[in-house]
Amino acid sequence: MAEPEFAKSLLPGLGGLNVEVDPAWGVGRANYRTADPELLGLLKASLMDEADDQQFMAFLNSMVPDESAAVMMGDARLDPDTWGTVPHTYLRLLQDRSLPIAMQDRLIAEADALTPDNPFTVHTLDASHAGFIHRSDEVVRVLTGGPATR
Repeated sequence: MAEPEFAKSLLPGLGGLNVEVDPAWGVGRANYRTADPELLGLLKASLMDEADDQQFMAFLNSMVPDESAAVMMGDARLDPDTWGTVPHTYLRLLQDRSLPIAMQDRLIAEADALTPDNPFTVHTLDASHAGFIHRSDEVVRVLTGGPATR
């Protein structure tokens, strides 16, 4: 999160959602159903700004408060000898205010540099971090054979 491409992310402002848990549990916990209107507004702006409030609250009902600390903090670098042989697609989200487009583009470029013979197929949607779930027809079309935007 300290990388310059992450500078426009709204995620750092959401620290108030964090709930302290025993480190031995190995999880990070967030209270996505906070009653704090400012935090809820920032969470909506970060994840699904194009949704109405009812759609956004329904989305929050699908969120699990605990996430594995090993997943959040683990080494996620790939092995080009294995991952690089599998076709892969990246769905760039232009309105993503959690993972800004500059960071998305960096992730794509770094992965493509590591596996130059098997670059991402890249598609772009004008959607937020989670707002694309309300556009499932478009996502399915893109992922099953629509033209790439790269």
